[in-house]
Order: sequence, then structure tokens, then C-alpha cells
Amino acid sequence: MRHVLRALALVLLSLTVVVVPGGAAHAAQDDRPVVRVGTEGTYPPFSFHDSATNDLTGFDIDVIKAVAKKAGWRLEFVETTFDAIFAALDADRIDVIANQVTDNPERAARYGLSDTYTYSRGVIVVKTGTKGITKLSDLKGKTTAQSLTTNYAKTARDAGAKVEGVEGFAQAAALVVQGRVDALLNDNLAALDYLNTTGSDEIEIVGTAGDEVNQQKLAFRKDDTALLQQANEALAALKADGTIAEISQKYFKIDVSVENSGEADLSGGRAVRSDADIVKDAAGPMLQKLVIATIPITVISFVLGLALAVAAALANISGSRVLHGIARGYISVIRGTPLLVQLFIVFYGLPEIGIDLGPWPAAVLALSLNVGGYAAEIVRSAILSVPKGQFEAASMIGMGYWQGLRRIVFPQAARTAVPPLSNTLISLLKDTSLLSVVLVTELFREAQNAASAAQVFFPLYLLAGLYYWVVCAALAAGQGRIETRLNRFVAR
Repeated sequence: MRHVLRALALVLLSLTVVVVPGGAAHAAQDDRPVVRVGTEGTYPPFSFHDSATNDLTGFDIDVIKAVAKKAGWRLEFVETTFDAIFAALDADRIDVIANQVTDNPERAARYGLSDTYTYSRGVIVVKTGTKGITKLSDLKGKTTAQSLTTNYAKTARDAGAKVEGVEGFAQAAALVVQGRVDALLNDNLAALDYLNTTGSDEIEIVGTAGDEVNQQKLAFRKDDTALLQQANEALAALKADGTIAEISQKYFKIDVSVENSGEADLSGGRAVRSDADIVKDAAGPMLQKLVIATIPITVISFVLGLALAVAAALANISGSRVLHGIARGYISVIRGTPLLVQLFIVFYGLPEIGIDLGPWPAAVLALSLNVGGYAAEIVRSAILSVPKGQFEAASMIGMGYWQGLRRIVFPQAARTAVPPLSNTLISLLKDTSLLSVVLVTELFREAQNAASAAQVFFPLYLLAGLYYWVVCAALAAGQGRIETRLNRFVAR
């Protein structure tokens, strides 16, 4: 245990040295207001990671950076899935969404929407050669793949289609190619970028998703009128001096900030690369996130969760009806609700009652509570597996309750508890792949970033799986060594 605690302390110290001083120094030199920008980072050409540098880039990123320069903001980018992005805005986790937010009456009523900076049209995309789908009315009774909170999901439902939820365009396109859904609706610019980047002839644009021209805007909280006004003033200035037009030309070869400006041309943009080059470029950043995010969060959450588990187990077997009831209630709630729901409650729900935790503390808290609920029953059964006579013998030689637990019961219970607790630790490591919903960029989120930018999935997800497997294999090996060590003291 001492070695584990030392390793944990070293991890925390290294994270503090790497992360804190640089940020503090930068903050001391820059007194501009910080504006937190919510974006996907997986929606090319609007918001994605450059394959060569891994930097966040895209049309929306360039636009919001230009707005910030005019408005005098200092930006902090926060990446999450689109389906969680409005929840992040509502919970004051971000201040503005820069991710092609389409204007509609529901959003206009709930949020402060800026002036329009992009005009586009929705299109229908199907597998090449599909017959019978060319317009919205053809989608009745069909299945489409959409991000559930997008305007296109509503359009598809209104047309009578069944909507399957996905995280972004790339995943939707993969489902269309595989024949698992009939079509997808999305922005024509995103569809053209996909076709250009992948060089794919497996999907095609077959029609428009209605006659309406979509207007994309920045989204703020309704009461952030000052930020909204600053953004509108900056957008007006950027349109007047030609900056927005210049950014548009860079990505689309037309000015998409003007309605009906012509057909976008995304050829000659992001080049098609081999799978080997894509995996090679992504391997380093993915390994980095494994080392500085996935593993530390796993270790910290498991240590805290194990402490909770021991406390809950002891309360459960205690003679106190109050403690027993609290422990049983805690275990029931944790085991009866999905981890994803627990993450949303801790990160997006607690701020509504005044408990505002950052991404890492929220992730650690939710995972620790989850581990504690499941591991409590493992610890309880391990303690009960020790014969009662051991408690009595400890008492007879003058040991108190806590001393008896520490010196007699826990060492024997550890032999029984190690295998299932090791399984819990391995499951916890894999559960960290859900943390992108609470704005933590870990190993799998990094793999998603790379996959969406390159529009290549299978090799990158295989690489992510390999990383997880290697760590899990190491944990399994460690479990074997611990079991061997504990079994040395067992009479045979």
C-alpha cells in the first residue's frame, strides 16, 4: 500500500508541475476576460484536430478566434460531444458554443444567438446506388443517423424517419456505408469535406433537406447579454473588413457568410492519407492521454473508491440500523443507475444546487462513488468469509475492534477480495472512456479526435483497444503477483 500511495503522490506532483505553473504564469501576464468555448473537435471542416500538429482548428475555430481578438477575449476551448454541449452551456461549464449551431425557434427562445456567420443547406446522404431516396418525404419509415440534439435530427423526425443517435457526421457516414441506416441529414459543407478527405465513392449526396437555408450562429446563455453584444459587434467588424470572407475562402473557396454565394469547393483541402500515416501520427497523442489522464484518473478513483467501499462494507455489517440503512441505500443507488447517468448528475446536475466541480474532480468523484458502490459488496463478502472465531480470538488477546480488523481480519480478507477487486479496477480503467461527456480528454476521446479528422476509424479504434489491453494485461499480471504473495502465508 505504501508503494501505491507513493506512486499516486508522484503522479499528482507531476501533473501539478506540468499543468499549474504554466497556466498561472500565463494568467499573470494576461488580464483579458476568459471566455470558455464549447466545441466538438470532431466535426470537420468546422471543428477538428489537425492531423500533423494535433492542434484544434477549423472554420468555426478560426471565426471564434477572430471574434475574440476583436472583442478582447482570452479563449479557453472545451471539447465535448454535441449532444452534451448545450447541457454544458446551461450548467455554466462553457460560455459560448462555436460549433455550427443552427438557428431555430426553440434555441432562439432559450439561448442568446449571435448574428449569422454561416449560411448553408442541409443535404440527404445515402449509400451510393440507393434508390428511392432523393427528398425529405422519401425518408418516411426509413432510418437515419444523427446527433440527437441537432436541427437535422428534428428535420428527420418531422419527415417520418426513425433517428439513431450518433456522436457526429463521421460515425453517421460509417453507418450509412455499412447499410445499418438508410440515410443521414447534415450540412452540405460537412458532407463535401467528408467526400474530399476520404476520397470515398461509397456515399453520395442525393438531395437537399428542404428548401430552407440554414443560418449558423454562436450560442450564449440568455442572460449573457454583454458577451452576445461584444460578439455581434466583432462579427460586424469582421464582415466589414473582409476577415470572415477570407476565412471562408480558406476552407470553402466561397464566402459562406453571405447567403447564396455559390457552390462550395473543398477540393485541395485536407489531403487523403494512408492508414499507416494516420495511425503513426495519432499514436503519440493517444499514448500521452493514456499516461496523463486515463491512468491517473483510474488510480485516484480506485484508491478513493476502495476507501468508500471499506467504509460502506463496515457500515453494512455493523450493528447500527442507521449505518446499515445508509450503506444499503448508497449501494442500491450506485448499482441501480448507469455510470453515464451518474457522470451527468455530478457534472451537470450538481451546479444547479451550488456544487460546481471541474472536469477532473467531477470525473474522479463519479468514478469513486461508482467503484465504492460495487466494491462494497466485494469487501463485505471478503470480511464475512473470515471465520467469526478470528474476531473472538483477537478480542481474547486484548485487541480492540479496529486493531482486530487491521491485524487479523483484513489480512485474511484480502486473499478473497483481491481477484474481484482487480476486476473492478480493470473495469474502471475501461469506464474512463466515457469521460468525454464531462469534458475530460482521455485516451478514447483522443482516438475519436484523430478518427474524425482523418475520417478513418477501424485502425485507430484498434490502436485504442491495444492500449487498453496492454494496461489491463499489466494489471492482471500485478494481480497474480499479489495473490502469490498473499498465498505464502496460507497453511497447506
